[in-house]
Amino acid sequence: MEHRESKYLRAKERVEEIRKFYFSLFSSIFVILLVGGINYYLNQWRHPWFLWVVFGLGISLVSKAFKTFGYNAFFGRNWEQRKIREFMEEEDHRDRWK
Repeated sequence: MEHRESKYLRAKERVEEIRKFYFSLFSSIFVILLVGGINYYLNQWRHPWFLWVVFGLGISLVSKAFKTFGYNAFFGRNWEQRKIREFMEEEDHRDRWK
C-alpha cells in the first residue's frame, strides 16, 4: 500500500510540473502577442524590438521544457544513477585484477 501511495505522489508531482510548463507556455504566448501588438502600434515594425522579448522567453521556455520533460544530454534524470553504477563497475574491475 505504501509503495502505491508513493507512486501516486510522484505521478501527481509530475502532472503538476507539466501543468506549470503549459501555463508558462500560454502566458509567454500571450505576452509575445501583447508586446508584438504594442511594437506594431508604436512604430509599424520599423524597429522590431519585441523580438528581444521573443528571444528571452524562447530561451526560458526551452530551458523549462528540458527540465520538465527530462531531456538533458549532460545531466538527465538518471544521470546520477548511471554515474554511480559506472564508478562501481570500474572499481569492481580494478579490484578484480589486483
